[in-house]
Amino acid sequence: MTTPPPAPADRLDRGRVAAWCLFDWANSAFPALVMTFIFATYFTKAVAPTPEQGTALWGWAMGAAGLGIAVLAPVGGAIADQAGRRKPWLAATLILCAGCTAGLWWVTPDPGSVPLALILVAVATVAFETGMAFYNALLPAVAPPRRLGAVSGWGWGLGYAGGLVLLVVALVGFVQADPAPFGLDPARAEPVRATMLLAALWMAVFALPLFLMVPERPRSRPAGSVVRRGLADLAGQVAALRRDRVLGWFLLAQMLYLDGLNTLFAFGGIYAAGTFGMGLDEIILLGIALNVTSGLGAAVFGWLDDRLGARWIIVVGVAAMTGLGIGLLLVSSKVLFWALVLPLGLFFGPVQSGSRTLMARIAPEERRAELFGLAALSGKVTAFAGPMLLAWVTVVSGSQRVGMATILLFLIAGLAILLTRVKP
Repeated sequence: MTTPPPAPADRLDRGRVAAWCLFDWANSAFPALVMTFIFATYFTKAVAPTPEQGTALWGWAMGAAGLGIAVLAPVGGAIADQAGRRKPWLAATLILCAGCTAGLWWVTPDPGSVPLALILVAVATVAFETGMAFYNALLPAVAPPRRLGAVSGWGWGLGYAGGLVLLVVALVGFVQADPAPFGLDPARAEPVRATMLLAALWMAVFALPLFLMVPERPRSRPAGSVVRRGLADLAGQVAALRRDRVLGWFLLAQMLYLDGLNTLFAFGGIYAAGTFGMGLDEIILLGIALNVTSGLGAAVFGWLDDRLGARWIIVVGVAAMTGLGIGLLLVSSKVLFWALVLPLGLFFGPVQSGSRTLMARIAPEERRAELFGLAALSGKVTAFAGPMLLAWVTVVSGSQRVGMATILLFLIAGLAILLTRVKP
């Protein structure tokens, strides 16, 4: 199907914006069901020999995935920029991610399934994160410069909403359903495993509008020339970071504060359960509540992004998370925990969305996918520094609170660079 030409720079095409944002809705299935709430828990508790071994094995798989992302995201982006085409690459990564997610159905509650689970999750994670570079690079094709922040915020907000809706459907319709639907056998964990098929279908269906409606301008070049030129340009772009100090400092700041944010999100439930005695049902409610507040924050702050600038949205968000994080380390009441953690969620989405917007504004049009790949590299190359430091300090100190305090180091360091090195 022939894609319509790009909309004029001063006009917002609502259909294309909706199609682009729906990809965030579609993509939310993987982090919500696989990485955060359902499969990760199922693997550590039911597949791995012990939860402790499961946690270690999961960390090794994510480490391998991080190496793959560090290599493929910037390289793939550079090649896509030379080809002028992002959607074929995005389609390939989506198919790989959805296919591996569907394959998790065959991961039975038996230690013999550990290798299959880890391989599929690692490959799907690489595909998911690499695909985000191509997806983000399509943002300027659907939004004029003055509306980049709003559209980016709408996408993040819709992504959180999609994760929330899908999580509720999976929990109510499959995991907690009694009797289980479609004759699924709970003794074999089939209701839990079936949610992986649901996630794969969700990704495939809701991603389709982007491929039909979002435009791009392909270039006609031989494949070999595209690869050689793309790799050469990538090497030059990395070297050029020494001259483009604003971009270089921003990527360093992003590496730090996103590492802190991602660690906070990953260990928030563990901290709530261990320090505040919250049960599984409360942890699930916590996840749903954070999806709601994060989505609202992304939508509201996306509107402010176009007025105040993405840099200030990120600064405000990271500063607020730091302040609320200090409070969460000091309180001992479950009521106060809820009172602090709900507003904390308001800033997850704006910081992530603002980072995408600032990158879109800094990056030259002809190098957007490449630079989004470098941004993915900066966000993933040290992705396990936060969790590893947190785990080590927790073991040494014997305190979850002290271990969680290491997250503040990443947030504060990233904030300091934004304030002193990334000028408005």
